[in-house]
Amino acid sequence: MLTRRHFILSATASCLSLPAWRTWATTTLKAGNITLDTVSDGNLVLPQGFIFSELPAADVERLKKEFDLAGDTLAPPCNVTLLRDGTNTVLFDVGAGQDFQSTAGKLPEALGTLGLSVEDVTHVVFTHGHPDHLWGLLDEFDEPLFPNASFLMGEQEFAYWTNPDTVNSIGAERSTFAVGAARRLAVIADSIKLLGNDDKPVDGVTARLTPGHTPGHLAFEIDTPEGPVLVVGDAIGNHHMAFAYPGSLSGSDQDPALAAKTRLALMDQLASANTRLIGFHLPEGGIGRVVRDGAAYRFAPQA
Repeated sequence: MLTRRHFILSATASCLSLPAWRTWATTTLKAGNITLDTVSDGNLVLPQGFIFSELPAADVERLKKEFDLAGDTLAPPCNVTLLRDGTNTVLFDVGAGQDFQSTAGKLPEALGTLGLSVEDVTHVVFTHGHPDHLWGLLDEFDEPLFPNASFLMGEQEFAYWTNPDTVNSIGAERSTFAVGAARRLAVIADSIKLLGNDDKPVDGVTARLTPGHTPGHLAFEIDTPEGPVLVVGDAIGNHHMAFAYPGSLSGSDQDPALAAKTRLALMDQLASANTRLIGFHLPEGGIGRVVRDGAAYRFAPQA
């Protein structure tokens, strides 16, 4: 059963922000004892070239027209997935916090709309270490914002972001990503649990290695009485180019060729099995299915 609850929250306007009053939607999928919510951390504001830099101009114009992508920027939503099973309260990623973009970092407010606080979270499971997924980890005192949670991340991903050589190899445009990730992960380094492919961070959830966007990116398959749901993180990073041109290279991926290979495999698997997915940057709460559309695909959000 899918329901939508809309909340009007005040947001501070800035030169990069959307209008000062924003409608936030929390989307809920219930199946047996499993409740999955996507809660908004706000949105990002990105130059279109960050995504489209490798796509031919004619294809970019087609996408802009078909998906009404006006102007020179994109404003992808940030959907943090929350799992409750009667025992555990699990967050998949923690949003951007206050140090990345003024339009993001709204997760604590969004949890409040569900009657939850940061103290209620029992597990935090990271898909990867980019700022919009990791930088919400710490509070203003540089202590974990989720004081009662166990923290879990892919072993390869953790090794990458805590390697002191990463800041020099990741590229100048992403060097702040490396510095910010290393600082935050150092705080929980002694307690974090590291995951490999097929490991289970909690009962009923299985890690799936989906590399390319980052070296050790993980998706998470959640078992429900109505079939599996795959939290894809940024392995499928948008509802336009990723679906219309899944094999194309994207500037948002750290290894574009590997990310495209991963994306193509995911699209085929999800469409063939009619499996629900939850995408961090997909519209309308991010819950939906992959539908074949000729030689490409389209995102079908849950109604």
